[in-house]
Amino acid sequence: MLEAVLLSRLQFGFVISFHILFPAFTIGLASWLAFLEALWLRTRKDYVRDLYFFWLKIFAVSFGVGVVSGIVMSFQFGTNWAGFSTAAGNVVGPLLNYEVLTAFFMEATFLGVMLFGWERVSHRTHFFATCMVALGTLISTFWIMSANSWMQTPAGYELKAGVFYPLDWWAVVFNPSFLYRLPHMVLAAFLTTAFVIGGISAHYLLQGRFEDKAQLGFKCALAFVAIVAPLQILVGDATGLQVRESQPAKLAAIEARWETQSHVPLTLFAWPDEAAERNDYALDVPQLGSLILTHSLDGTVKGLKDFVRADRPPVAIPFFAFRIMVGLGLAMLALAWWGLVKWKRGTLASRWYLRAWLWMMPSGFIALLTGWFVAEVGRQPWVVYGVLRTAEATSTNVPASSVLASLIVYVVVYLLVFGFVTWYLLQMLRIGPVRAPQRRAIRTAARPLSLGDEEL
Repeated sequence: MLEAVLLSRLQFGFVISFHILFPAFTIGLASWLAFLEALWLRTRKDYVRDLYFFWLKIFAVSFGVGVVSGIVMSFQFGTNWAGFSTAAGNVVGPLLNYEVLTAFFMEATFLGVMLFGWERVSHRTHFFATCMVALGTLISTFWIMSANSWMQTPAGYELKAGVFYPLDWWAVVFNPSFLYRLPHMVLAAFLTTAFVIGGISAHYLLQGRFEDKAQLGFKCALAFVAIVAPLQILVGDATGLQVRESQPAKLAAIEARWETQSHVPLTLFAWPDEAAERNDYALDVPQLGSLILTHSLDGTVKGLKDFVRADRPPVAIPFFAFRIMVGLGLAMLALAWWGLVKWKRGTLASRWYLRAWLWMMPSGFIALLTGWFVAEVGRQPWVVYGVLRTAEATSTNVPASSVLASLIVYVVVYLLVFGFVTWYLLQMLRIGPVRAPQRRAIRTAARPLSLGDEEL
């Protein structure tokens, strides 16, 4: 019989895994739209405007699904995680409210202008609205990552009778892991969007459709990934060093390291056996682990045996998820840098290379999810690391049968929603970036139409 704690974890994990795909995509897509509109304002090329409106429709659908799927998580804090809400609500609650007040309201306000104001406001006003939506997505990321990072590395609080009270909001917001995890998440979102843009553009180029628009999207995506992928690797390395300092048990699980030792090898592959506390079929590179994890050939890494079993995270999920994430990151870098070589040689449009981008199109989403699994599963058995256990954070009076029933409902409804949204987006992609409607005279109730308004 499954316990309510496990079912609650599965339910929240399923919902957030579905939800995170859409905000991450829209974070990068909003900035892409701001870039396209700025380019159009500078060049006034019709194909740039067409491309903007094409991605604007996709953004609107993705943004809507992200909002709807995110609301459910707030409900779960009250239904399945009453212990967490009671204990950490004084800290996490305000952080989530700041996200609504400073980001979501701004996004919702300017989104209306962005979607429906093309013929009602001036070009500069419309561009400002697009930029505000893009800024709103980044501010939203700021607060969400602050709240989650506080759960990873809590700071600036005092604990009274099992309840967290904030003492220093600066320390709460800018907790030890926040400044590492925020850029890591933002760059991951940008890379996710870039590979979708590049993959779809490659698809059109393979079909011989919308070639001028597809060329623009493909080259921009390629150049962006070539610059950002190495930056993401550097940020990821810094994040790993921070994890070693603040969450050594998580690092030990990521590396499936059982014994504390120096001159640590890098385990490329293994089959971790948690019961026997060993790795089977291990493929190791001598000393490379110490060099990567500590930036020293003789650096020491703590092993899982230094922690009591009750304080150890699961090993298999962080171990394999981390290697999938890193492998995809290296593949992104290799694909982009090889593309730069082909670009210089004038062979960028080779069909096998375009197909490679098409196959890599979902790589950002996969890397995003696996990275999230590493962060969240590696934090276990704590919901607030080292202070509040996950088992203590659940709602004690909710029976497992109720959690199971709601989990089944969520899975069915989300799969139906995801299926419909996927079908609808595929229809948009099939139609493609067709000619956008020409801008007519500005219609406004604020003032009568005057000569030259269409050029504002």
